[in-house]
Amino acid sequence: MTLKKFNLPDVGEGLTEAEIVSWKVKPGDTVAINDVICEIETAKSLVELPSPYAGTVAELLVAEGITVEVGTAIIGISDNAPGVLKPTPAPASPTAVQAPSAAPAAEQAFEASMYGKLPADAGTSDGGPAGGPLVGSGPKADAVKRRPRKRPEGATAVAAAAPGTAPAAVEPTVEPVVEPSAPALPPVAAQQPASQGTASQAAGLTGLGATVSGLVNRVLAKPPVRKIARELGIDLADVVPTGARGEVTREDLVSYQSQRDAEVDQADTFWGASKKPQDQRVERIPVKGVRKATAKAMVESAFTAPHVSIFVDVDASRTMEFVKRLKASRDFEGIKVSPLLILSKAVIWAAARNPSVNATWVENADGNGNAEIHVKHYMNLGIAAATPRGLMVPNIKDAQDLSLKELALALNELASTARAGKTQPAQMQGGSLTITNVGALGIDTGTPIINPGEVAIVAFGTIKQKPWVLDGEVIPRWITTLGGSFDHRVVDGDLSARFMADVASILEEPALLLD
Repeated sequence: MTLKKFNLPDVGEGLTEAEIVSWKVKPGDTVAINDVICEIETAKSLVELPSPYAGTVAELLVAEGITVEVGTAIIGISDNAPGVLKPTPAPASPTAVQAPSAAPAAEQAFEASMYGKLPADAGTSDGGPAGGPLVGSGPKADAVKRRPRKRPEGATAVAAAAPGTAPAAVEPTVEPVVEPSAPALPPVAAQQPASQGTASQAAGLTGLGATVSGLVNRVLAKPPVRKIARELGIDLADVVPTGARGEVTREDLVSYQSQRDAEVDQADTFWGASKKPQDQRVERIPVKGVRKATAKAMVESAFTAPHVSIFVDVDASRTMEFVKRLKASRDFEGIKVSPLLILSKAVIWAAARNPSVNATWVENADGNGNAEIHVKHYMNLGIAAATPRGLMVPNIKDAQDLSLKELALALNELASTARAGKTQPAQMQGGSLTITNVGALGIDTGTPIINPGEVAIVAFGTIKQKPWVLDGEVIPRWITTLGGSFDHRVVDGDLSARFMADVASILEEPALLLD
């Protein structure tokens, strides 16, 4: 009998340890090469580990929930294992076994434009998402006051229609920060000055905010699903759609309702019994994996890079009109479009006009104690996302080369990958500038911490209807607030202000992207 032991590999670049989250096999199981044997959580993401050998699982050497160093033997696979062995503790002194990292691609001469082209043979990511949050927001909180929920026959039928979904619904879902909250989706009428609206339009707007949001925020869903959502008091814009065409299904409603009920139930039992001593009513949560790495990176960033933050209010009414037109366009049929798409394009456009925001500060770059600023002639656009394992920042590789439609698809893929917990370490490496959508929770703006290795981050606040002075008249417009944090070693006050002004100018007039 030949017994082969598989050592925990370095699935990223320079990772030193990982936690065995769950085993997908047990002693006695037969596995083939590349069959998934376990899930591990590294400092960057959750990764499925394939088997390097074919044979029979002889022993599991590390129990679930245990963190071990790279190089530790975690499983034994035999081509002829007669017995079933019990898991044993991991070795105390593992030997690190790491695959050599790929040599960096040779630098090339850049043309006059900000963003250069990669050589034809250079390996690039597919632009797919990696989800990891650095500074972002998690699952959306419900309003404090809810409409009374009725339990009609339709609602009961929904629950019965998908009995298998109940257990999964209790698990926390991820709402990546890739689109503004429901109030952020504006109406057509509100995007025009009052003087341009017709009398008939004005008469139809009995409730300007609610009615207008309904016109623009048309979530795909069949009539029976809409009926059930109304009866349950669920805003379809808050539900993550899983339908083939991006529509909300009955199963989505069941999952959302189950999660919402679970959150309410947990809130009712959150406070511990007062009869117990207070030291017995403290929940201790180990800091490990993604959260541990994020905490370390944030402390280093906050106390290494001198942060400076600036803010700007923006009239995004024309961006909202543009988003509405894209949604109605045949070219974007079936593609989820949000104002974040326009902001992403705006950031790429503004970075080309202010290159130093798309850079990295490198200490002791020459080995003699001298620092360098490395300006990147490409945009790996990071989008902060929240997952149950913590905040992550996946990035879209070479985002500057993507068309508006391609960028929309990349953002959607980033969101779905993060939501499914499938973000890979490579998808979070090499970012150049980050966007965090704090507006997903209805927050106006914030002062985000710069993602390590970058010098700028932009916070996208919620879009709300507010009174705005236009041509001497006070009219309702859709306003958002942008917040930016910058590494003052690289980006001074003048440059940061010009960059934020350029981003704001695109949100105020998206047609500038056509120049």
